[in-house]
Amino acid sequence: MSQAAAIALGAIAGATIFLGLPVARMRGLPTAVQGVLNAFATGILVFLLWDILSHASGPVEASLTSRVTSFPLMAGVFAMGIAAGLLGLVYFNRALFGRLRHGAHAPAPRNLAMAIATGLGLHNLSEGLAIGQSARAGAIAFAGVLVVGFALHNITEGFGIAAPMTTDPKPASWGFLGLAGLIGGGPTFIGTWIGYLASSTYLSVAFLAVAAGALLYVLNELFHIGRRLCSPPQFAWGLLAGFLTAFATDLLLTAVS
Repeated sequence: MSQAAAIALGAIAGATIFLGLPVARMRGLPTAVQGVLNAFATGILVFLLWDILSHASGPVEASLTSRVTSFPLMAGVFAMGIAAGLLGLVYFNRALFGRLRHGAHAPAPRNLAMAIATGLGLHNLSEGLAIGQSARAGAIAFAGVLVVGFALHNITEGFGIAAPMTTDPKPASWGFLGLAGLIGGGPTFIGTWIGYLASSTYLSVAFLAVAAGALLYVLNELFHIGRRLCSPPQFAWGLLAGFLTAFATDLLLTAVS
C-alpha cells in the first residue's frame, strides 16, 4: 500500500469523530437527562482509559520479562507520559483559572470538551501509528480492518467530547465543534503518516501514556459534574451504558481482525 493511500485511510478513520459532535448543540434537555448523557460519556472514557493503559503497559511488562535491559527506559517513558498528560492539564487549568479551592470550581463545558478532545487526540495518534505500521508492512487487509474498527470507535469518542457541552446554555458554534473534531480526530491522520515512515515502541508507549494521564484529569472533572447533575443510580446506569457501548465497539474490532 502506498503512503498516500495509508494516510487517506487514517484520515477516514479519524473523520468519523465528527459524527458524534452535533450532540453538543442539543438544548432544552432536563437536568437529569444531561446528567445521564454526561455519565454515558464518562463510561466511554473509563473504557478508553482501561484500553489505553492495557496497551501501554504491555511493552513495559515485556521489557521487564525479557533479557533486554530497556526496562528502566521503557518504564520511565510510561511514567513521564502519565505525569505529562495529567499534570500538564492540571497546571494549564490552574494558570487559566488561578488558585481556587478544591470543589469550588469546575471548568467551563467547552474547556472540558477541549481537554477531552486533547486526550482523545493523543490516543488517536497511537491508533494512527498502528494503521501506518500495518500498511507499511504490507498487511493491507489488517490495516483496512483497523480503519473500520477505529472509525466506529471514534464515533463514540465524538459523543464523549460533545456530551459536556449539552450543559452549556449557549450552543457551541459549528466552528468550535470543527476545531474540537480536528484536535480529537486529526491526530489519526498524523499518526498514520508517522507510523508509515517509522516504527517505534517507545513512541507508541509515550503517546498512549500521555493520553492516559490526560483522561485521568478529564474523568475527575466528569465525575464531579455527574454528582451535580443526577442521582447516583442515574449516573451509574449512564456510566454502565457508556462503558458497555465502548466495549462493544472494541469487541467488534477484535472479532473482525
